[in-house]
Amino acid sequence: MSSDEARADAAAALRNLIHAFAAHDADDDALGTIASTATTLTTQLDSAPPRDRMALMRAAIAAGTEPAFPEMTAGSGFSDRAVGGATNPTSVDVDIRFEGEEVIATVVLRRAFEGAPGRAHGGIVAAAFDDVTGFVIGLLHEPAFTGELTVRYVKPVPVDEPLVMRARLRGRERRKLFIEAECHHRDELVATCKAIYITVDPTRFAGAPDPR
Repeated sequence: MSSDEARADAAAALRNLIHAFAAHDADDDALGTIASTATTLTTQLDSAPPRDRMALMRAAIAAGTEPAFPEMTAGSGFSDRAVGGATNPTSVDVDIRFEGEEVIATVVLRRAFEGAPGRAHGGIVAAAFDDVTGFVIGLLHEPAFTGELTVRYVKPVPVDEPLVMRARLRGRERRKLFIEAECHHRDELVATCKAIYITVDPTRFAGAPDPR
């Protein structure tokens, strides 16, 4: 089984390749080489044993090496999660830190996430908000799933520029956690987010979906 460090290195190299592909106009020979190499590597990967995150998590919980919902730290969370996972080659570049009960993330949306020229696609901005607000539930040590996510785009969100997202809990109502966040580019507010998370039993987080 591969180590997380090796997977992270491979994922970072693939991310760089994806964004370089989006950012440059390669000639046909280079594109042919990329296609051929990618096909060969895909065949090689397809022959490797499959990964099952749920099975891995259940095994770790059963062995007592991992709780059903671990407390969040700056480098925690599923390393291969879809939006901000270091071992996921399609993730965004995100660096998490904490100030008291507030989550602060430095995010860079590179060229493969471009929508309108020079602007990040609105869907990837929303996805980044979803990932960052998720760290708030980790600080609360309460497993929960996203129930609703509302994003307001105040100004164009640029690509290839550091963005700062801040998120915090603003209230709760029974199983609902109300979280808000905002995104700044330098000194400008470019987007805001309001999220509602629904808390679940920790065993459901690591097991069957919550029957809402």
